Amino acid sequence: MTTASSPPTIVVNGLRKSFAKHVVLDGIDLNVQAGTIFSLLGPNGSGKTTTVRILSTLIPADGGEVIIAGHDLKTDPDGVRRSIAVTGQFSAVDKLLTGRENLLLMARMNRLPKPEIRSRADELLERFDLVDAADKYAVTYSGGMKRRLDLAMSLVGRPGIIFLDEPTTGLDPRSRRTLWEIVRELAADGMTIFLTTQLLEEADQLADQIAVLNHGKLVAEGTPDQLKSMILGGHITLRFADQQQLDAAAAAVADGTPDTEKLSLQVPSDGRVEELRSLLDRLSGLSITVDKLAIHTPDLDDVFFALTGTEVPQQPDEDARHSGVAPENATAGK
Repeated sequence: MTTASSPPTIVVNGLRKSFAKHVVLDGIDLNVQAGTIFSLLGPNGSGKTTTVRILSTLIPADGGEVIIAGHDLKTDPDGVRRSIAVTGQFSAVDKLLTGRENLLLMARMNRLPKPEIRSRADELLERFDLVDAADKYAVTYSGGMKRRLDLAMSLVGRPGIIFLDEPTTGLDPRSRRTLWEIVRELAADGMTIFLTTQLLEEADQLADQIAVLNHGKLVAEGTPDQLKSMILGGHITLRFADQQQLDAAAAAVADGTPDTEKLSLQVPSDGRVEELRSLLDRLSGLSITVDKLAIHTPDLDDVFFALTGTEVPQQPDEDARHSGVAPENATAGK
């Protein structure tokens, strides 16, 4: 994987976009390093999909400067399109064609040399574990298989940058994790991944760098660990067998918060082993027996809530409704 010292392959300065009087992007700046996985998070309507559509040349910006793979988005959009691919929230697979036919069609649309067309399709069928289903109609594919084929189609033209807009929407956990492995492999091969997702676990698992959008502005940026370190709220939950043990523990731990219904005591903690050992030793020295314990350290859900003031979103991104652009996958590089 390319390190953070590599030159940025996506540079965004002061990006702005409004639909009528609704401001979707209010002067955002982004720097995405080559060969990394960059994730853009935000509540529904925060501007994630609009950002992807602008960067992938599907809609124009109202202001700002964007350089992608050395090409100025405003003056050289064709150069940008040759460098990127997009896999959107909705599959671009033609269900009336076979998997192989979808890839052959995409190869022709990318104007690959004739001798290379079939070999490229075969290569991608192998890479995405679709050989056995290659000559079956895509309508018979499972959701995970369609997603893998969709991503394979994006890679036909060997782009250096791929935009993944909520790529695992609707997938079961097994299919989601399979796609995660594919994304990691692509980044390891030097591809730059620009990921938007509603699944914070997905961003935590995949992203080298995360930026959080809220009301059209970037409110935080950093590695997953850096973002989580910004948030207080780590704690240890101790559970006891009876009220007497809970009362004794609450008296011994001044900053603990007791819950009489659950017979538990919540104690602020940064999760360090030394801190936990010290706490248990203190209670043991007072003949207080802990029945069970659980450790909670801040995760991206906590970060999201603290930075945006909203619960983790569960529905597809809604900023598309302001764009006037149909949500189907009319994507560059496809």
